[in-house]
Amino acid sequence: MTVAPALKSLRDSADLRHLRQIIAGLDEGVILVDPDQSILWANEAALGMHGVDAIEALGATVDDYRQRFQLRYRNNHRLRGADYPIERVVAGEAFSEVVVEVAVAGEAEPRWVHQVRSLVLTNAEDEPECLVLVIQDVSARFEAEDRFEQSFNANPAPAVICRLNDLRFVKVNQGFLDMTGHDRDTVLAKTVYDIDVLARAEKRDLGKERLAEGRTIPQMEAELDLPTGETKLVIVAGQPIDMGDQPCMLFTFADLEPRRKAENALRQSEERFTRTFSLAPVALAIGALDGHRLCDVNAAFTALTGYAADEIIGRPLGEVGLWETPALQHALEGEIDAGHALRDREVRIRLKDGAVIDGIVSTEPILLRDEACVLWAMRDISTRKASERELVGAIEAVMKDTSWLSRSIMEKLARIRAPQAEPSGVGLDELTQREREVLALICRGLDDKSIARTLDLSGNTVRNHVARIYAKIGVNRRNAAAAWARARGFDGDSMSTSSTNEPSEREVAA
Repeated sequence: MTVAPALKSLRDSADLRHLRQIIAGLDEGVILVDPDQSILWANEAALGMHGVDAIEALGATVDDYRQRFQLRYRNNHRLRGADYPIERVVAGEAFSEVVVEVAVAGEAEPRWVHQVRSLVLTNAEDEPECLVLVIQDVSARFEAEDRFEQSFNANPAPAVICRLNDLRFVKVNQGFLDMTGHDRDTVLAKTVYDIDVLARAEKRDLGKERLAEGRTIPQMEAELDLPTGETKLVIVAGQPIDMGDQPCMLFTFADLEPRRKAENALRQSEERFTRTFSLAPVALAIGALDGHRLCDVNAAFTALTGYAADEIIGRPLGEVGLWETPALQHALEGEIDAGHALRDREVRIRLKDGAVIDGIVSTEPILLRDEACVLWAMRDISTRKASERELVGAIEAVMKDTSWLSRSIMEKLARIRAPQAEPSGVGLDELTQREREVLALICRGLDDKSIARTLDLSGNTVRNHVARIYAKIGVNRRNAAAAWARARGFDGDSMSTSSTNEPSEREVAA
């Protein structure tokens, strides 16, 4: 390598030795380059930042350095030869804080991130005498920023970041875009007050004050304006952070819109339930599952029992004495406590005036304002029970002396006492042989398709026979037809369908 005498003198001078001694102890990497593009010297920090132990491993010249180390910008754009910081300093260019990723030649991924600035040392004639590259290894910082970037973008919780010096948004994640419907470019072109993240916040003044001071903004409810003209209820909070040595504010959000919709739906549901409960013609009461204390009753309940709402609400049913006996009370409450719902349970209800009536009670577990409750429904069946008792008594009295009654009257009375299908005045004699065969198979439980196969008839023919049978005997269901037949001693077992003299449809067709 050819070096000018003046430069050789500079290398050996006391000033250069002193300069090297000073540089050797720096944490920053320093590389000295001769204007003729030869690499003169590098301190230990600079060697370590390139993963080498000796200056020769950096390369003897700028060209050697460029062949041994591949540089690219942070946007993955590879540097051309003239863009290398070491080339730029040789060209006499002054620059500061150029950030590049450095990879060893032949390796795909970079090992380091360097932040580089230049310095030109001149002689008395102000001519370049020594060119200096000052390097900082900022790999750890940028790795942390990369991790933050990845975490920020992958986080499903909506978030945006604004710079504090101009309040302009510098980052936005997909969660915020999905929540609001904004597009990324629109957000990054706006400020905090263009897209107001503290809109209608409950502590808006405090939020603005903390934002101006760069201090933590506590959680508060806000209502963001959306591009559609609608609003969205959120919880917003702010946390001061640094990004690239710039103070910023990280805003995070929790979407409360599902909760608001659920609360509105719940409120509307409770309002509908309350209206239905109040206006229902059936006596209804709501009791707490714990202790069976009454929480509410409707107008029909007070009309049935005689108790006013303020006389009974807040008291357990057992204390009110609504049931005829304590045993009945314990039985009903025991089933409720065991998790069993009552269905049309006949009970005896004691009214406020002391009268006892027959009733039917049903219950259903419900959740009211997050409290486990029981909905009681009661009906007065005293009139029906009295009528039934009177009718049964009259039938039993009449049937004690049946000598003067005809068989048909006896059958009617028997069916009133033990209800079944009501027969018409038509007898079996009025049915054709084929209709009796169809009726016999109905009594055996066969459906139309099975009857058609048994009698070798078409489905339409069977349906026509069934319709004529219904019309003649005055029923409209199969079980009623079977009951009608059995009431006359005809169950189909004694009748063989093979005994008919009527030809089948296939025989007729033949």
